[in-house]
Amino acid sequence: MTLANGRRYLAIPGPSVVPDRVLAAMHRAAPNIYHGELIDMMPALFDDLRRVAHGTANVAIYIANGHGGWEAVIANLFARGDKALVASTGRFGSAWAEAAGQMGVAVDVLDFGKRSAIDPARLAETLAADRAHVIRAVLMTHVDTASSARSDIKAVRAAIDAAGHPALLAVDAIASLGCDRLLFDAWGIDVVVSASQKGLMTPPGLSIVWFSDKARLASERSDLVTPYWDWNLRSSSPEFYRKFAGTAPTHHLYGLRQALDMIFEEGLEQVWARHRTLARSVWAAFDAWGRDGDIELNIVGTAGRSHAVTAARIGGGGATRLRAWLEHNAGVTLGIGLGMAEPSDPTYDDFLRVAHMGHVNAHMTLGALAAMEAGLQALAIPHGTGALDAAASVIAAHGGD
Repeated sequence: MTLANGRRYLAIPGPSVVPDRVLAAMHRAAPNIYHGELIDMMPALFDDLRRVAHGTANVAIYIANGHGGWEAVIANLFARGDKALVASTGRFGSAWAEAAGQMGVAVDVLDFGKRSAIDPARLAETLAADRAHVIRAVLMTHVDTASSARSDIKAVRAAIDAAGHPALLAVDAIASLGCDRLLFDAWGIDVVVSASQKGLMTPPGLSIVWFSDKARLASERSDLVTPYWDWNLRSSSPEFYRKFAGTAPTHHLYGLRQALDMIFEEGLEQVWARHRTLARSVWAAFDAWGRDGDIELNIVGTAGRSHAVTAARIGGGGATRLRAWLEHNAGVTLGIGLGMAEPSDPTYDDFLRVAHMGHVNAHMTLGALAAMEAGLQALAIPHGTGALDAAASVIAAHGGD
């Protein structure tokens, strides 16, 4: 017998839950792509994309996922043979570095491992050693979706400045935008890349890049950019079709419009606060489970943890067993432990991720945790008690923040 029938909950770190309002906005006939309502709504959409990133930056929208957004940033920022410094905190940091290398960029990787955020002092030391200023840009992930490490963008910018280095700062905010606080202008960011399928609550298919005038100027010397990836055409062309290098992703744009409306109706500060509280409830549950079992959160300190996704370890293959049980018996799907161990490694099945990003509320998160508790019991995986009480206490104490 299974208890999974009913509405299933995809608690993975993207694609996230798509709100009914977004689905309804997309469920419509295709619009005229030459004039009328679609073209008329775009100026406000671009303005609201600036609002969600707290910046006055230029904005380019691509029909792509986050990997496409990485390529857009690389293609516009670099000429072949230029050097990038990639600060890596997990699988997605290293993957961005691999993409840059495959496109002809010389890449130095500053690897902070899979269990910690970026150390700004170490970054500053590396940049200070580059006296010839060969490094053109620092690439970092705000939140690495695999490790759930969250790095301090403001501190990274300060480290670049303290080293007296002219490097641009490019930030992968694919997992964090709309979930964790991000201030493009105030933090001195030059480029941000994100995507539609996480905190922006829209199906996969859009990658969005914000870039400063300084980054736009730097892009003039790129010899990697092609017409499709050129962010200048997309951000400033008066011809509508050039903003998408052809036909616009019409239905995704209608969905994104609704998603942004929902974010601003709630209030961006409140959206960030909701994600903080839900994340802390998940951490509290894992802390309780780990008191009497081989269970632990991947990131030790709370300051370095994402508010969008939590990576954890359950020893002895417990993570994979629990994920399978939840899928079959409870209708809950958790994320795999992406990049934490190679498939041939005996610990490969020890890792999982719990997403709490986007269109997620208290009962969804508490329900997922309760289902996990049931799975731990059903599978006889050793664990401490009091996890659900601990998670509920966080919601009770902070739910009105």
